[in-house]
Amino acid sequence: MPTELRRVERALLSVSDKTGLIEFARALHRLGIALISTGGTAKAIAEAGLPVTDVSDLTGFPEMMDGRVKTLHPKVHGGLLAVRSHPEHQASMLGHGIAPIDLLVVNLYPFEATVAAGRSYDDCIENIDIGGPAMIRAAAKNHTDVAVVVDAADYAAVLGELESQKGATTLTLRRKLAQKAYARTAAYDSAISNWFANELAETSPVYRALGGSLAETLRYGENPHQWAAFYRTPEQRPGVATARQVQGKQLSYNNINDTDAAFECVAEFDPAASAACVIVKHANPCGVASGSSLLEAYEKALACDPVSAFGGIVALNRKLDAQAARKIVEVFTEVIIAPEADDEAIAMIAAKKNLRLLLTGGLPDPRGGGLALRTVSGGFLAQARDNAVVDDMELRVVTKRAPSEAELADLRFAFRVAKHVKSNAIVYVRGQATVGIGAGQMSRVDSSRIAAWKASEAAKAAGVAESLAKGSVVASDAFFPFADGLLAAAEAGATAVIQPGGSMRDDEVIKAADEAGLAMVFTGHRHFRH
Repeated sequence: MPTELRRVERALLSVSDKTGLIEFARALHRLGIALISTGGTAKAIAEAGLPVTDVSDLTGFPEMMDGRVKTLHPKVHGGLLAVRSHPEHQASMLGHGIAPIDLLVVNLYPFEATVAAGRSYDDCIENIDIGGPAMIRAAAKNHTDVAVVVDAADYAAVLGELESQKGATTLTLRRKLAQKAYARTAAYDSAISNWFANELAETSPVYRALGGSLAETLRYGENPHQWAAFYRTPEQRPGVATARQVQGKQLSYNNINDTDAAFECVAEFDPAASAACVIVKHANPCGVASGSSLLEAYEKALACDPVSAFGGIVALNRKLDAQAARKIVEVFTEVIIAPEADDEAIAMIAAKKNLRLLLTGGLPDPRGGGLALRTVSGGFLAQARDNAVVDDMELRVVTKRAPSEAELADLRFAFRVAKHVKSNAIVYVRGQATVGIGAGQMSRVDSSRIAAWKASEAAKAAGVAESLAKGSVVASDAFFPFADGLLAAAEAGATAVIQPGGSMRDDEVIKAADEAGLAMVFTGHRHFRH
């Protein structure tokens, strides 16, 4: 590996986040490195009793235009970009009084945090850093001679090398720092460009940039032979990316994917109206229920498919209490995610040392906007998040019989769940709980039959003679292209149906529903999920 050493004699520090700044600057000073700085950073260093040259004294120009112009000067950029071994570069430096800068320490204006805080358009614009990215890119380009630090987490590594290499850095470290620097400016520009697109209501900009920061490197991906990592984006949507992990072993790739699916589903249920529980396995709900308490909701959700719930993810829409926690830990569970948990519940779960407990501080807004992304060979697909909510839809009764109030409540419940089940999706619901879910089948009639079979199996597990589908309602994520899927639901004992409608054979399906005595409503909204 390359180990070419470059001695650091002068460092320029200009940071918005001053975490660890003084300790780092003090260590550089002890190593005999001269300090140059800007504005508030220079003030903080000087107040710590350390000698520092203000960049205005270096350039001969004051900061101007409300700080917009302070480091955009040849004495800064020449010091960063000059190739030390290049005779013409050396001559230019001597001719124009430019001294080399060997270490650049910059973190950027908090643009992402400003947007997340909901600040005004003008505030967001003023928090777009110009000089910082320009210096970072200059130093990173010239990493053969210059080390660039954009993350306070790297202070220790840089100091460690300076101390072990007698005031110098290796090319290996400088290359690593340069890669990180370009990734940081790319992510920063991504956040800015996506904010602009959102402000302009531009859904399909010519260039779409993506950026994130590493949350953690995972043991492996979907399968053990695949590497994987988890990245956070600037979006502050409550969920697995923003959650605090109270206990348990490291989340896996599949844990993160399934936990996200579970929490997004449970967020469809207003905690002020009822407690709700979602159990997910392989990104599909295998049980969803609401109740007067989390315990009741969990027991009803578990009854839908107790076999699949083993090793699943449990998502809750209210503060986890001891009663619910005691019941949940009776079944092997990979992850519990909830907005909050009380101390007794946390202590109870602590007995299961591998069980992960995630607390989010809130629920994601099912009506909230945002991007949904999927990679394909040579590109990626971008679309709006599916934020259609059944409560906002105008349900149109298309059969002779209208659903009763109880059926209508269950129909809405079922359609909420169907939104989060892989297509083709069929969901049977009775009493505000799923009793059978058919997911991911190539034909809708097969999903309907599987959901009915699941309801029968759930009845056997509960020691009930009659299928749980008897007296249920059924939701379909998309229209029934033929009457066969609807008739399968009727044969299973369903009494009412909710579906988007829109098939060229809607008349045939409606006629079949009437003949079977079913009530049916159309939502006008499809919920495909692939």
